[in-house]
Amino acid sequence: MKRKKKQPVIRCPYCGRTAVLQKASYVYREKALDEYLYVCSGYPACDAYVGVHAGTLRPKGSLANGDLRHKRIEAHRLFDAIWKNGIMSRKDAYRWIQDTFSLSDSQAHIGQFSDYRCDCLMAETRKVLENNHVRLAG
Repeated sequence: MKRKKKQPVIRCPYCGRTAVLQKASYVYREKALDEYLYVCSGYPACDAYVGVHAGTLRPKGSLANGDLRHKRIEAHRLFDAIWKNGIMSRKDAYRWIQDTFSLSDSQAHIGQFSDYRCDCLMAETRKVLENNHVRLAG
């Protein structure tokens, strides 16, 4: 007997409302991919949402407002440069996050990071990139 996938109950850290599973077109309109998001039920007044792993009901991280979403994107762009430039393997780069910030495997996901943790990751990542003579555009 197949078990029905159960949607998690997710609370918005900004307004306390529950998040609702929506097609990405609810937020992105015609620019949307065929994906899903957990969106704060207070949207658009409360601009918090997070993507969902394809084929699952599992959120990619915690709900985030526009500022935090953009900071996570920038943190990921910098961090990805570590393994894309061959400084470490992708697996070792994530292990480096765990070691640098004393995080468990489940905590070492940028989609879970706060504004402060993103700032810390970007600062540490820039050091690694500079020490390995990697220049980033912009």
